[in-house]
Amino acid sequence: MKRKIGRIDKADFPLLHLHDIEVKIDTGAYTSSIHCKNVTIEDNYLKCVFLDPEHPSYHEKEFKFDKYDVRVVKSSNGKSQARYRILTEIELFGKRYPIFLTLSDREEMKYPVLLGRKFLTKRFVVDITKTNLSHKLKLKHEH
Repeated sequence: MKRKIGRIDKADFPLLHLHDIEVKIDTGAYTSSIHCKNVTIEDNYLKCVFLDPEHPSYHEKEFKFDKYDVRVVKSSNGKSQARYRILTEIELFGKRYPIFLTLSDREEMKYPVLLGRKFLTKRFVVDITKTNLSHKLKLKHEH
């Protein structure tokens, strides 16, 4: 059975050492993405700076990835662009899932991570009247 997820939540990305990151559930997007800037390739490493003003401890944190690829992604305005993509893990409802994230500069966006259909399908059903279902469960287990 598919788990119910609300329109927004907070998730952990254990391999990136990011916790309680706000995610927006976006059924309009096929791919999932994470908000970065200054994406560069140096000595076969993909480097980028994570942007999340809500988390001063993570804001401007630099990441290096040795495994990445490039995907052509159609943005919400219909334009296609090549974006780097990484494979990592996301933790929701106490469970870890593999997730591909494309790196995008979403400076103007409210949420640093978007979860798209490719990740949600077969795992979750979206209830737009709910928020933070996974995060509330996590808090309940911590106490």
